[in-house]
Amino acid sequence: MFNLFILLAERLGIIMILAFLLVNMRFFRNLIETRTLKSQIWLFVIFSFYVVLANLTGVEISSSKEVITPLAITGLRQTDSIANTRVLVITAASLTAGPYVGMLVGLVGGLHRVIFGGFSDYFYIFSSVLIGYLTGVLGDRVKQNDLYPSSFWVAVLSLLAELIQMAFIFAFHGFGLIKLIFMPMILLNTIGSSLFIEILKTYLSNERQLKAVQTKDVLELTSKTLPYFRHGLDFNSATHVCQIIKRYTKFDAVGLTDQVNVLAHVGAGQDHHIAGEPVITDLSKTVIATGKEKLANSKDQIGCPNLNCLLTSAIVCPLRVNQKTIGALKLYFCEGRKMTVVEENLVKGLAMIFSGQLAIGIAEQQTKLLNEAEIRALQVQINPHFFFNAINTIVALLRIDVNKAHYGLLELSTFFRSSLKNGQAKEVTLKEEKQHVQAYTGIEQLRFPDKFTLDYQIAVPENTLLPAFCLQIFVENAIQHAFKGRKTGNKIIVNLTANNNILKITVKDNGTGIPAAILKRLGQETISESKGSGLALFNLNQRLVSLYGTNSRLNISANEQGTVCQTEIPFRLAKPVNN
Repeated sequence: MFNLFILLAERLGIIMILAFLLVNMRFFRNLIETRTLKSQIWLFVIFSFYVVLANLTGVEISSSKEVITPLAITGLRQTDSIANTRVLVITAASLTAGPYVGMLVGLVGGLHRVIFGGFSDYFYIFSSVLIGYLTGVLGDRVKQNDLYPSSFWVAVLSLLAELIQMAFIFAFHGFGLIKLIFMPMILLNTIGSSLFIEILKTYLSNERQLKAVQTKDVLELTSKTLPYFRHGLDFNSATHVCQIIKRYTKFDAVGLTDQVNVLAHVGAGQDHHIAGEPVITDLSKTVIATGKEKLANSKDQIGCPNLNCLLTSAIVCPLRVNQKTIGALKLYFCEGRKMTVVEENLVKGLAMIFSGQLAIGIAEQQTKLLNEAEIRALQVQINPHFFFNAINTIVALLRIDVNKAHYGLLELSTFFRSSLKNGQAKEVTLKEEKQHVQAYTGIEQLRFPDKFTLDYQIAVPENTLLPAFCLQIFVENAIQHAFKGRKTGNKIIVNLTANNNILKITVKDNGTGIPAAILKRLGQETISESKGSGLALFNLNQRLVSLYGTNSRLNISANEQGTVCQTEIPFRLAKPVNN
């Protein structure tokens, strides 16, 4: 009996190793948690393989009660018997997948035992089916709200299953065989069934705890980073977000990009992964182009052109808004560290939440900017400085030049009318925008004759669509701030060209330039320490990004010879109006 116990323990070890490998497969864990028809079929197939294996790896017992240990049992004399772990597999199948899968697995195990046993001992079919059904039904009753019965009930049901098998063997073979196999099979199959379910329960419990920890980490990081995403994806928000992720995780470097440029990079490699410069790694370019996350485990897979780059493993996830990739979240490790499943899931979770928040932020920003445009139009109408300066100029002209006064009233009327009309629209035609600019500059030229000239260099049709107030803001900014102390010789050039469905808008002047400290902030934020707040340029920049994406953000450069304001937007024409 002791020798049989040792031999069965060896067979049990084989089954338990295979069971452990099975539990480690995500595919199998998904099957046991869904309980759909498809999953039941797959579980039947898997456990049928195991029950056949349990028969093949059994210990053969001859009619003289001699223990025979072949490598695998492929045939059996009708007078011989087998001590095996078949009941263990049937019990595990019933408790894992339910009574019907347990019955079918029992049927397969019983049929296989009868077939290679020379079509003798048909009772194994009935006993195996009965064990599969009873343990499944009783298991469902005692599990209550849990996925599996408690350890106590698993042991009781496993013992019951083996006792049923022993009762059938006793009925058909008598006490002689039972005396030899009872204790080894009762103990080992009960222990084996309990171990299988405990392994499964422990793994699933650990997985749930791991998911809970991941969820906590994601929520904690989310709560600290989301306020920045409400303002959109820009250099300022990206820098803060990367700093927070770097502080609360073990990653060696964290980066954020838009579709073209690096917005922020914190940690290792920040000497050559520089904010404001184009994305340089092949990995990030691929993610942005395909919209699918990528994992890299070597420098070659990352594809950084800098040979001294310390980054050796990475995960890059796309940030998607309205089915469009607008940037990427990048997290890196240096040499000696690889991405774990926990870290991969953390990054993927963050990317999904960031994408959702960016979508909400963009929608809010579009509404806000449209409202601001409408408010700006109303403010321009009642701006006391502009209004009274224009009226005073017209009143003064009435005494010396009635025709110019009449012209000034017409331009003032046109300016207010177009301000109200264009303030309700996101885009206007080039013709409408030029009329608005002409009205504004006409009034300014009445106030300051010969102070500046405005030259249009336009190579696109007049029905080309532009953001409302775009040109007017550029021209107004030049008139108000570019020509300090100069009364003549001041020039403003408006240039519009189209190439490859991209409209390039350039407004430049020959003014005195902009101080470097203010220039780098212009369009990115309001500036309280300068004469002008830069609010108009800031709002315009936000509106451009909101309407057309980050590729259209303002590009402002300046030197002692003047200032150049540029943006690139999609080239589109207004549809003709049918009368």
